[in-house]
Amino acid sequence: MEIKRNLYLNKLISKQKNGLIKVVTGIRRCGKSYLLFNLFRDHLLAEGTEERRIIEIAFDSFENKRFRDPEVLYPYLKEQIKDDGMYYILLDEVQLLGEFESILNSLIRMKNVDVYVTGSNARFLSKDVITEFRGRGDEVHMYPLSFAEFMSAYSGTKQEGWNEYMLYGGLPPIMNISDPEEKIHFLKMLFEETYISDIVGRHNVRNRAELEELLNILSSAIGSLTNPAKLSSTYKTVKKKTISNTTIRRYIDYLCDSFLIDSALRYDIKGKKYIGTPVKYYFTDLGLRNARLNFRQLEETHTMENIIFNELRMRGFNVDVGVVTQNRTNENGHGVRRQLEIDFVCNKGSKRYYIQSAYAIPDREKMEQEQRSLMLTGDFFKKIIITKDAPAPYYNEDGVLIMSVYDFLLNADSLDN
Repeated sequence: MEIKRNLYLNKLISKQKNGLIKVVTGIRRCGKSYLLFNLFRDHLLAEGTEERRIIEIAFDSFENKRFRDPEVLYPYLKEQIKDDGMYYILLDEVQLLGEFESILNSLIRMKNVDVYVTGSNARFLSKDVITEFRGRGDEVHMYPLSFAEFMSAYSGTKQEGWNEYMLYGGLPPIMNISDPEEKIHFLKMLFEETYISDIVGRHNVRNRAELEELLNILSSAIGSLTNPAKLSSTYKTVKKKTISNTTIRRYIDYLCDSFLIDSALRYDIKGKKYIGTPVKYYFTDLGLRNARLNFRQLEETHTMENIIFNELRMRGFNVDVGVVTQNRTNENGHGVRRQLEIDFVCNKGSKRYYIQSAYAIPDREKMEQEQRSLMLTGDFFKKIIITKDAPAPYYNEDGVLIMSVYDFLLNADSLDN
């Protein structure tokens, strides 16, 4: 089964021969290797590139172990470049290569070499793209399957697909497993043996149990405002042990750097400034999040919010939690100020959208509740409420666009309707 990943393939094509190192980053098993060695390679062949001009090395393969030594790899690559024609070098899991920054910098100095690499870790790779490549790195960040990509290979209805996607997430290998028990086993083993082990090994974490308990707490609190102090208090209540704010902050950095989680900061819309803590955390893949909780805590409201957040990030938006202030008079005639929240403030270039995630809007009262904060922004950017089920997208009498989560996820241009 081949799943088209055109969003990322087109990004690579647009960067072809731009003189920079194309760096594909993303969580492990999200499809980076397949993008590079299958989809992009097929593109190169289709446009007439000779096979001998495509040099592929996967550093996590045992047969290529010797190439992790830069003293072996560099002479080998030089030997493969036999003339002045264009050569494409595709390197998978490049963080396993010793002195990879020096090797890549040397390669792009060759006028007839176009370099593409993958890596699974932000701190180890993407940060170095900035510091070591001195402006010569060009990152393409890849996510697990979007719902639209998932449905392109799913044979059931969109409602059935939603239930599967919400439960098992969008890691491509899941699509090849039919038995639910095997899917659960795959996700749990992947989390334990790959993601957590990676973080523990990479950062020399001495107390793995602390890190795992923090993961459990974050998994239970997707879409909820929190901060290190609150997490420390929860940890103390749950485990009857103390963990410092500094340690929690460091662990969260590790989880973000490994692309397991992402964050949304609070933004004062009228004050035009970030508020700081607390923040919201979301899981890059819900299957992994559910595996962390043994598939016990499956509230569709929070899950839907997480899926919407991930979709917005895939579409290239910067996503914040909006905060607006409401001034009103209480029953005693006293002025009251309170802060209201907008789930997502989405910015990309000159575009901005305000989005609320509302699982159900059964009546007018619920509609007013959901759009109250939207009406207080004081500007004319588009305001949208995404629900689980709705008729065709429509604007209500207050100018708010109402659409179902299916219309939002399955139409890449849904926000511009």
